[in-house]
Amino acid sequence: MARARIGISGWTYPGWRGDFYPAGLPRRRELAYAAERLASIEINGSFYALQKPSSYARWRDETPAEFVFAVKGGRYITHVERLRDVTEALANFFASGVLALGPKLGPLLWQLPPTLQFDADLLGAFLQQLPRSTTDAAALGARHGEKVSGDRVYLDVVADVPVRHAIEVRHPSFDTAPARALFERHEVAVVLADTAGRYPVIDSPAEEFAYLRLHGDRELYASGYTAEALDRWASHIRAYVADGRDVYAYFDNDMKGFAPRDARRLDRLVV
Repeated sequence: MARARIGISGWTYPGWRGDFYPAGLPRRRELAYAAERLASIEINGSFYALQKPSSYARWRDETPAEFVFAVKGGRYITHVERLRDVTEALANFFASGVLALGPKLGPLLWQLPPTLQFDADLLGAFLQQLPRSTTDAAALGARHGEKVSGDRVYLDVVADVPVRHAIEVRHPSFDTAPARALFERHEVAVVLADTAGRYPVIDSPAEEFAYLRLHGDRELYASGYTAEALDRWASHIRAYVADGRDVYAYFDNDMKGFAPRDARRLDRLVV
């Protein structure tokens, strides 16, 4: 049965302390506090650097049984190498501990830079390499390079389950029929992103799941959502679920602490 999981992008924000997080809450308790109030969180530290298996394992253990993490793929892959010749980089990423999340591993997010235009050959080659199961991810991770080794490698698979992928594009050349067809052929979701009008808004109804990122509808990363705006997003999400599609939605308007509050408000509207 399809369901919606609504959460936040990241959880470690100093400005949230004494606001969303109660004054005096130990920092080591922030993830557990957020996870008790939300259904999912997007791990975004993995975008900036490879994380440790021990970190993924700790995050797994600090969250409720039904909790799910989305994991943001590394910017070295998407922004530095720009998807070109990234086999070893992908192997390093999947060897670095992502699989330690076990049953709490949700979709993988790959955010492309706004200067990267649609190139069918380049994108197709990248999508072809993405593992579609945890067993495939472990096999790819086994090809890791010297950048990860020893206790920085985790390749255990408790159960072979599907791995989903979503791509957040930021160049208008992706808002075309050929691009949509390529994503559909590889069964990869295109992120429906609200970026205060800065980047394209692409809704691809053919996907088996929907991935939403809400960065702010008036000011990127900074503005909160009005009741009317949340009502509109709730209608979108209810329609996806009614159509049999799982939904993962994350608020990234974190600058002024709106994200966790907007996520909880939207969750109440969707249920």
